[in-house]
Amino acid sequence: MAKTDMDTIEPGHAGEGLRPVMPYLAFADDGQPYLQGSKCGACGQVFLGLRENCAKCTARGQMADIALGTAGTLFSYTIVHRSLPGVHVPFVSAIVDLDDGGTVKGNLLEIEPVPEAIRFGMPVRMVFRGAEIANSAGEGFIAHFFVPADGENGQ
Repeated sequence: MAKTDMDTIEPGHAGEGLRPVMPYLAFADDGQPYLQGSKCGACGQVFLGLRENCAKCTARGQMADIALGTAGTLFSYTIVHRSLPGVHVPFVSAIVDLDDGGTVKGNLLEIEPVPEAIRFGMPVRMVFRGAEIANSAGEGFIAHFFVPADGENGQ
């Protein structure tokens, strides 16, 4: 399965006692979290989540379940200053094109939420952390996030 950054989850107990925030977050046999995806055997398109049919080429019965990769590039982002009660603001809502295929939305952490610190195309990596980072009601849940790739400061 995909390699993950578990810097806030105790090693050896990855995901233990934590519930996934979304249905496409799963745990490998070793307990490490990953995002489930589907890859079309006909055209090679990769999608987030499990699918029966390809939305790109319309192939049926050609989808294989895969673990999505964890490295990618920032495609787009929005700095959110107002949200629902309990959601920590400001935060960076990002859309990331994964290097191994697929596109995923998630919050971008460990970077100042100002346009000067963020650049389109910057390399990022996926990490899994407790959801309380983003929402005060998230305790007990695990979610995926993105952080700048090693050595990348957004400048």
